[in-house]
Amino acid sequence: MANSNEKLKKLLGLCGSIEQLAGVRRIEYQDGRASHLSCALVDNGVLQFPLMLDKCLDPAWFRYKGINLSFLSKPGLQGRNPYDTAGEEAIYSIMGGAMFTCGLGNVHGCQTIEGTSYPTHGRIRTTPGEKISMDAFWKDDDYHIRITGEMREARLFGENLVLRRTVETKYGSNEILFTDEIENQSFQPTPYCILYHCNAGYPLLAPGTRLILPDKTCVPRDEAAQKGMEERTKMGEPKVGEPEQVFQHTMACDKQGYTFGAVVNDKMELALCIHWNVNQLPFMTQWKSSALGDYAMALEPTNCGFDGRAGKTQILAPFETCTNEIRFSIAEGRDEISMLEEECRRFL
Repeated sequence: MANSNEKLKKLLGLCGSIEQLAGVRRIEYQDGRASHLSCALVDNGVLQFPLMLDKCLDPAWFRYKGINLSFLSKPGLQGRNPYDTAGEEAIYSIMGGAMFTCGLGNVHGCQTIEGTSYPTHGRIRTTPGEKISMDAFWKDDDYHIRITGEMREARLFGENLVLRRTVETKYGSNEILFTDEIENQSFQPTPYCILYHCNAGYPLLAPGTRLILPDKTCVPRDEAAQKGMEERTKMGEPKVGEPEQVFQHTMACDKQGYTFGAVVNDKMELALCIHWNVNQLPFMTQWKSSALGDYAMALEPTNCGFDGRAGKTQILAPFETCTNEIRFSIAEGRDEISMLEEECRRFL
């Protein structure tokens, strides 16, 4: 691929292999619940993240310059389990991670709808990838890292939905781009739900951490969330048995439909930002957990409301395709955080 070669020559003059600086390798865990879990471990020099090849190519964590940004739940890293889609038991397989993909048949908790049982947060999050491809290459004087794969949610006499995912970053970049193409490969119109459960955790998430959100409206899910409306964008001290709070936002955006949310730790002068387009994902669910041992905050771009399949749902026509982009970026330093605040004000 074409490049000027100058950056390549300079780097290779200073080190042996480019993997000294950045790259992607397929690895397999060999003990505990993670035994046989395969990952594409990506390191771009400043960001490190393992994509779980057995679980929708979702990232298990984000680490920026060695600092953890994401939430890992008490069960920890784990591969596929017999209880992944077993109704209420499916909650035992929710490991959190930097992001897990909910869908494609449902995104809500365990429910039976029109005689069909739908597990907690859907089936796609524990669906293994196929046609996995990993590459790292020079182009336009940048070192690109790219991973692709395909996941299918299908059943006899039922749906046949395919999710094709591409994950991209560059050496030295503070950004990761997820591009998902979802196609209905059945001959019937099919309900389609998706929610990107993006989870921030300690040490980025700590008492005093706050959100920057250009939201236009916010609706609490229940009484617990109603009580937390005023403090929904701030994290306090963790408390024993504190109930989770869930809110649904509609977001202001630019003329092209792009919006964002940011989890900001002012003491660390660090922010995790999630960017998406409201024309693809018109809502954002916010999950806030202040419980001791389950201390987390999630921003969740989605195409459906609280009820998911049980409510108003997007329908894909036979062989119709839609595309979603989720872009993560890191803001570091007061100036970059101030730029996020200014961007938020412009949107509003």
